Amino acid sequence: MNDSPGWASPGSSPSDSERPGTDGSAQQPAPPAQPAQPAGDPKWSAEQPPPGQWSNPGTTPAAPQPQPTAGWGQQPGTPQAGQYGPQYGYPGAPGQWGQPPAAKPGVIPLRPLGLGEILDGAVATMRTHWRAVLPITLVVATVVQVISVIAQKFMLDDLAISASPDAGPEEFIDAIGSTIGATAVVQFIQFLGTIVVTAMLTMVFSRAVLGQHSSVSDAWRESRPQLLRLIGLTLLMALGAVLLGAVLILPGLLTETAALAVLGGVVWLPLLLWLGIKFTLASPALMLEKSTVFKAFARSSKLVKGTWWRIFGITLLTIIIAGFISAVIVMPFQFLGIFAFSGGLDALANGSAADMNNWGALIAPAIGLIIAQTIVMPFQSGVTVLLYVDQRIRREGLDLELARAAGLENYGTTGG
Repeated sequence: MNDSPGWASPGSSPSDSERPGTDGSAQQPAPPAQPAQPAGDPKWSAEQPPPGQWSNPGTTPAAPQPQPTAGWGQQPGTPQAGQYGPQYGYPGAPGQWGQPPAAKPGVIPLRPLGLGEILDGAVATMRTHWRAVLPITLVVATVVQVISVIAQKFMLDDLAISASPDAGPEEFIDAIGSTIGATAVVQFIQFLGTIVVTAMLTMVFSRAVLGQHSSVSDAWRESRPQLLRLIGLTLLMALGAVLLGAVLILPGLLTETAALAVLGGVVWLPLLLWLGIKFTLASPALMLEKSTVFKAFARSSKLVKGTWWRIFGITLLTIIIAGFISAVIVMPFQFLGIFAFSGGLDALANGSAADMNNWGALIAPAIGLIIAQTIVMPFQSGVTVLLYVDQRIRREGLDLELARAAGLENYGTTGG
């Protein structure tokens, strides 16, 4: 990430006269002379209140009240003379412990993140930087769905022909071939679109962490040098999953042993899940560290080590949220396509391809998918990027580097 000096610290540190350990009372006017008081009945408290809370001369100062703050990792201190209950504040204040609030130049505070902060950071980036986020996903989702609708149109035509009682073996084989081809084209376009979205959104979210705005052209310029490597990384992960399944399942299929094939499948699925979470941070590592494919795999493995279950839980929750949002958006458009263009539930129950093979029935759900993907894709990409940032803050102190890149001078040396 590029340094961009000029950012001011979100909060100023206490002045020298207000810091603990200095004689702040020297800045106050001397109180008028008081008559001698009997021993054990002092007129003034044994311990003066902190700066800004002085009492008028001649009156007994009120006991200071607890002032909780939003500081991270704070712990209550032991009550001292003249104090009642724990106090919170900057480190070193009388009876006060804990860290000051972390700096937040962008969408997240520069400290280890909780689940809510990761999800909120992803949503905040979409809301604050929508001019860069939404055009990227909207264009890609639209291109993918247009190609998908065209491919499905011709695929359903071939299926209708093959379903005819007069169709021969050649028509049936052609229908199967065209179906496989159309599906392959749609999946390939979906694959390329996901790669482009992931690459560009990674750059947008990395700038949002620093409080910097991005444009679509900026995101494309920064992500373009790593696109081929990101494609290679994604293909390698897909190929590894297929090869792993082949090694575990094929022996049972070749020997026609159903139990062995089922056992291979039972082993393959959890192993695939474990590897998927283990390498889930490889994509942001590749894009942000400008590394090679295999170095990105190694970085992801190192960052996930010891926190697999935490990352799995956050990733699973993200998938559930994204799936729910997609379903809510897409279902009304699917019903519109069924009832308005496909003959209603009767055609759906009969599986009539002719009734489903019209532009209205294909375009209506495609519109819903475009809207859903425009919202869901940046949310999922943002969670992955912020998980990567969070793991590096926890393991490598990335918050100090991010603070310097955001222009926060002396961050981490003077209490932030």
